[in-house]
Amino acid sequence: MGNWLKSWPRLAVVCVAGLAVVSLGSREALNSAPTCGPNTLGVSRTVEIDTKGGPRYGLMQYKDHDFLADGEVVLTFDDGPLRRHTQAILNALESHCTKATFFMVGTMALSDSAMVREVALRGHTVGSHTWSHRYQLGRVTPQRATQEIELGISAIQLALGEPLSPFFRFPFLSDQKAAMGHLSERNIAAFSIDVDSLDYRSKGAGGADAVYRRVMNDLAGRKKGILLFHDIQASTAAALPRILDGLKAKGFKVVHIVSKAKGTTVGEYDVMAEKEAGRRRAVVAAAPLAPRAVTWPLANPATTQGWAPTAVSPAKEPVAAPELDWRRDVFGN
Repeated sequence: MGNWLKSWPRLAVVCVAGLAVVSLGSREALNSAPTCGPNTLGVSRTVEIDTKGGPRYGLMQYKDHDFLADGEVVLTFDDGPLRRHTQAILNALESHCTKATFFMVGTMALSDSAMVREVALRGHTVGSHTWSHRYQLGRVTPQRATQEIELGISAIQLALGEPLSPFFRFPFLSDQKAAMGHLSERNIAAFSIDVDSLDYRSKGAGGADAVYRRVMNDLAGRKKGILLFHDIQASTAAALPRILDGLKAKGFKVVHIVSKAKGTTVGEYDVMAEKEAGRRRAVVAAAPLAPRAVTWPLANPATTQGWAPTAVSPAKEPVAAPELDWRRDVFGN
């Protein structure tokens, strides 16, 4: 085991504002941590979050809690998994021996459950980001918001094969009072952000450079924060090695967030997730030579209809797929 691990302090758990700060000195973490050199970021500390009552984090929207000191960042990735980019992102994180949180979309998780499990096996935190990412939840009925939240959790847990962390991020950061109340009742923490990579706007040859500059420039002013990336974006997959190198060079430290308790699901949505998973297995069985994932190009956040489904073959460009009647086929209304 590397000397860098031996030198890490083992801290007592201290509960502050709904969370506990712990070191990576636990037996489980020490046994699973790779040996890393001095030029890697690693993880400076782990924050264990007590999600009871649905606490909120991320100063862009919520001022309730601020658990980061200057020079500390939390790495988060939304909307995946999408294998061709998520795999590259996992490899970049591993090269720096560091950890992140992935807020996954239920449909994406069911489309590549092996990738979901790999994210968790590499020690990253898995949270939820709705079932479809189709709506701004701030503009839909409370019933629709609840459906999107709960089916997403059930689908991700089904893909993962174990309870996920009770961490949730609203698509487009669009929340609503009723949905917040639901999260509170379900003891699910809501996460906003501090720094937005805007990676979905950065396309083409210069996309990775734009993502790098934006993140590093924002951090130069803010000094710390929860960083938002999307692991469905080629620009982030390409930029992340340079970003991690830049964080190390600038003296930033990575904080890993984990949950004190595992998340739970709701039975009726587990049934829906199982039904949808079965339908997807049937589609794959009918075309065994064309394994597919499902992805949605990020739309203008000003619209209520967020995503349009397309089928993606690993070796081909996206091609159009029939629209699904989500309300009839999934929610039954």
